[in-house]
Amino acid sequence: MPTTAVDTYALTPEQVDLRDTIRQIVRERVAPRAAEIDAKAEYPWDIRKLFAEQDLLGLPFGEEHGGTGTGTLMLNVAVEEIARACASSALILMLQELGTLPIKLFGSEELKQRFLPRCASGEWSPAFALSEPEAGSDPGGMITSAVRDGDEWIVNGTKNWISNLGIADFYIVFAKTDRSAGRSRGISAFVVEADRPGFSVGKLEHKLGIKGSPTGQPIFEDVRIPAANLIGEEGKGMNVALGTLDHSRLGVAAQAVGIAQGAIDHAVAYANERKQFGQAISEFQGIQFKLADMETRTAAARELLYRACAKIDRHEPDRGKYSAMAKLFASDTAMAVTVDAVQVLGGYGYVSEYPVERYMRDAKITQIYEGTNEIQRLVIARALR
Repeated sequence: MPTTAVDTYALTPEQVDLRDTIRQIVRERVAPRAAEIDAKAEYPWDIRKLFAEQDLLGLPFGEEHGGTGTGTLMLNVAVEEIARACASSALILMLQELGTLPIKLFGSEELKQRFLPRCASGEWSPAFALSEPEAGSDPGGMITSAVRDGDEWIVNGTKNWISNLGIADFYIVFAKTDRSAGRSRGISAFVVEADRPGFSVGKLEHKLGIKGSPTGQPIFEDVRIPAANLIGEEGKGMNVALGTLDHSRLGVAAQAVGIAQGAIDHAVAYANERKQFGQAISEFQGIQFKLADMETRTAAARELLYRACAKIDRHEPDRGKYSAMAKLFASDTAMAVTVDAVQVLGGYGYVSEYPVERYMRDAKITQIYEGTNEIQRLVIARALR
């Protein structure tokens, strides 16, 4: 039978069963904790333990490293399902991929064997440290340095906006190793374990959303790491970063789709229950049209996300463009949909008694991190040349 366009990213029966299992876990264990996680702004260690026990933290990994071997699409279906209830909890799984992709895609066999199985089991958590106080969308302007000293590298610098700060067991750190090279050249990628002398946790940010995931400044002061902790080739760190983000930005797209769908779920339920002028507000055409547009945009974002995931799994040449388009469209959709969800609930949408204001706050970051949407537009436009 010839493969149709739908078949290229349709879920298999096994994947549907896994999705439904994850959906049940989220409904029973994650959703009841979501408001508290946000209100207390504390890392949900109990949710992380649950994900490890249910093998969800093995989703980013192949079977050879102790993972599920179920691919990018299934991973991001899981992210979507978790974000539908709690964006902070979804970030646990997203970071498990982001912080290990450099090793998986570019690392030596020794690095893979040393780090990936312990992440697949949930024993270890990673972090991805690219941005700096003066180098966000322009990573080529980074100041962090690494200097070779015999069989070791000495790392110095401060990173910024780093998720999993203080939680991670190791950090993927990008540093200048050749000051004479151009702006985006002479950068290398390293694994820096959190227990090495000279590493410290700096300022933690107080954020608008995703409050259950700590973000801030890891500081590296004469941190010595073995030469074997170099990821890929010396001076090719930007290739590692960009290759990683081509994959990992789909996690942001999945998170955004989940946030949007969760907001719709609550808006529809409220519209069916809330009565004004003697009838449910879902009977009013103004509300019906708003809900219809919200559902349509979210469904379109999901289709683009799934297609982009399939392209990553099949290593298609336009996968980078599609991952950028999925991240751009899904995050803009999440922001628009959550704003509309607040409007549907009216005054109740603006108070924390109802969750849609949390969804709106969580949605905003999806337009910013792992490459702002302005940067995504540049990536897409350059792919059209």
